[in-house]
Amino acid sequence: MTRAGIVTVAGRPNAGKSTLLNRIIGQKLSIVSPKPQSTRDRIVGIHSTDDIQMIILDTPGLLNPKYELQRAMRATALTALKDADVIVYLIDASEGTPIESLAAAASLDRAPTAPTIVALNKADVLSKTQRAALVEKHPDAALISATTGEGVDALLSRAGQLLPPSPFLYPADEISTQQVRFFVAELIRETALEQLGDEVPYSIACEIDEFREDRTPVYIRAVLHVERDSQKRILIGTKGERIRSIGQSARAKIEAFLEPQSVYLDLWVKVLPNWRKNINALARFGYRVQEKTE
Repeated sequence: MTRAGIVTVAGRPNAGKSTLLNRIIGQKLSIVSPKPQSTRDRIVGIHSTDDIQMIILDTPGLLNPKYELQRAMRATALTALKDADVIVYLIDASEGTPIESLAAAASLDRAPTAPTIVALNKADVLSKTQRAALVEKHPDAALISATTGEGVDALLSRAGQLLPPSPFLYPADEISTQQVRFFVAELIRETALEQLGDEVPYSIACEIDEFREDRTPVYIRAVLHVERDSQKRILIGTKGERIRSIGQSARAKIEAFLEPQSVYLDLWVKVLPNWRKNINALARFGYRVQEKTE
């Protein structure tokens, strides 16, 4: 008998959801940044063993939205919770704060219907005393480290047994349902997050205008959209130094992702005023723009 289904990874911003997805898949699918709210859309990874296939959803961090982009992010996370066969509720155990319920974290009136595993992440930075206290207080929780891999196999085994009996939903050798150009845009945005300060990155959206796999090197024309002219100047930098640096680093990441193909990355910057608050702009970038009734 085989089992298959959706495993949604949910939690507050910076709980380590993207790191966990990348650890499970064994390849970088979701961008990782110390800046909160770096994941804006759900990232799909497929993990298959001999008898279990998990469609793993990395979701935006649960938060109280203040503008349209954050409302779209929340809608994406809530939909992923509703679609789940199993939920992994990931918590940053290193914060030392009381553990709130998933319903409270998601501002829901009641808990999601899918079986939920509480996973306490970042165990690698805890002392023996802290670990022991957590295990005693939360005996049913999984203590893991997405960074080192500690406890992840046991977590997967536990989640897999909760999935419904089903044939595999995708070929066993697939690792995602999303297009390559989606991941390319995310790698470019990740590079901007790495190289810029705290103000500009949240105003950046990356759009792939052209993706020519029939060329050698692969030709990619990408546009980084910002909200103000001042942000554009920061992103371009003095004599174009910043945008060249972002382009060089992003190209290296993309080539590692597309290996063994080489890449020519043609990177541009444009101003799209207040796009994070504009429903039409969000729809253009592929975001869910209307939150479903809870």
